[in-house]
Amino acid sequence: MAVHLKDRPFFLNDTQIDWVFRQLHSMTTEEKVGQLFLVMGQDYPEEQLKQMVASGKIGGILFRPEPARRIQERFQPLDAVAPIPLLKAANLEEGGSGGISDGTLFGWPMLTAATDDETIAEHFGKVCAIEGRSSGINWTFSPVCDIDLNFRNPITNVRTYGSDPDRVLRLSKKYMQAIQSCGMAACAKHFPGDGVDFRDQHLHPTYNSLSAKDWYDSYGKIYQSLIAEDLLSIMVGHIMQPNVAMEVNSSLKFEDCLPASLSREMLTGILRERFGFNGIITTDATIMGGFTMAMERKKAIPTAIAAGCDMLVFNTDFEEDYTYLLAGVNNGTVSMERLDDAVTRILALKAKMCFAPPSNETVPSSAWHKEAAEKAITLVKSLQPDVFPVTPDRYPSIRLIVLGKDDIPEGSIAGIALDYLQARGFSAELYQPYEDDLHGTSALPKDRLTLYLANYEQASNQTTVRIDWCKKHALDGPRFLNEEPCVFVSLANPYLLQDVPRIKTYINAYTATRTVIETLIDKLMVGGPFTGVSPVDAFCGLPDTRI
Repeated sequence: MAVHLKDRPFFLNDTQIDWVFRQLHSMTTEEKVGQLFLVMGQDYPEEQLKQMVASGKIGGILFRPEPARRIQERFQPLDAVAPIPLLKAANLEEGGSGGISDGTLFGWPMLTAATDDETIAEHFGKVCAIEGRSSGINWTFSPVCDIDLNFRNPITNVRTYGSDPDRVLRLSKKYMQAIQSCGMAACAKHFPGDGVDFRDQHLHPTYNSLSAKDWYDSYGKIYQSLIAEDLLSIMVGHIMQPNVAMEVNSSLKFEDCLPASLSREMLTGILRERFGFNGIITTDATIMGGFTMAMERKKAIPTAIAAGCDMLVFNTDFEEDYTYLLAGVNNGTVSMERLDDAVTRILALKAKMCFAPPSNETVPSSAWHKEAAEKAITLVKSLQPDVFPVTPDRYPSIRLIVLGKDDIPEGSIAGIALDYLQARGFSAELYQPYEDDLHGTSALPKDRLTLYLANYEQASNQTTVRIDWCKKHALDGPRFLNEEPCVFVSLANPYLLQDVPRIKTYINAYTATRTVIETLIDKLMVGGPFTGVSPVDAFCGLPDTRI
């Protein structure tokens, strides 16, 4: 498919186009093949990585988050030897912290979604782009455009803008526009869309099982709309959409359908031909089970490019993968025309993104995060309205129970909460269930409130996100919720009501940061206002969670 460099989404001028074609025509086949690889920088010793870049074998690099100065130090020697500038990628999904460890954790997308405020989404994008660009990053693998339709999915969850396709579209579009207005390329993911299956594509191929009509009306509409707004790139997941693929190719049977990252029907048939996408298509990480289990690797690597991908993200063995792709070009699996199209798009993105100096612009990241937290915290269930306000006069004693991951970048959830509560006049202590024993209710303190802070985060390579209770009789469970006031707060997974269905006061806060925790406690002390609007069905469709 012809690449149109003056048109959407590149809009290159004559000088930039001349640079693209001069580079293309000066490259050997081996150098062209190298441009199609984006590697994980920390997977290689620094000297080896430098040699790989100098030889022209690398098109782009992603470093996992480290301090901004360290990221800059890693890129500087690579820039000095790169024959063609590098695409420098990061997963800026939750703030600048997705690229640099000392950046701002603005909040997972669902925090923004709970505000239902496009200005917050714009602020979110600007924090990601400006903090990322300050360390040299020019390409972000975001926005996440998945729709969280299955509360059992362990990987989408708060990484998404929720379950309403229209909200996902509005907020991801505003985020994308902010990113690209700051001189960074956005990459929407994970086409054809995660969140329908209850499984994780990191572990094996998964399915978007919507009917073709429902897919076009939801996920398809999101991608078409972002393409129309000049989205520069799309990341394709190892996710099957058999109903759409079989509609594109009527000879396909269900068992013949491939993950979208390997599917000509989804890549060329839908993205290129039906949606008219002219930007870069990249795979999700090819180290993931969803890719490695779908097809023999020596065949899968060239098949992904032949099907319509322009870049391959991460490698199980770089030299092996490079050999597989070069062999695919030499044996005709990947035509020279297809190779040149892919390289042309990569060079076009580089012409657009790689020559601008890092931004010196600053943004009030902390203030914007505080505003988002204020607007997002959601009172989901309130069957004991008299529990508020939570003041030292009413509840001199707070029993704090922390579930899940206690450590966050700013310290300990328990430590942050205890310090904040004690500074406001409460006698607060952390409950230690293994130091307790079974007991009755008559001796329960009359002036105590139990506050749960649960932090169960979505993550790759796991099969579920559920509460793991204390093995000693589940003593940290809310067994006495009818005898003493109790407030349960989830700082991550918005679906924990499935595990505490009888809790009377339940709050979702979407992201575990110091600011969110302190803002939450302030709201508890005055009884609100809780202005957040749940972006998903936090009741999980279960009748007893509403009781």
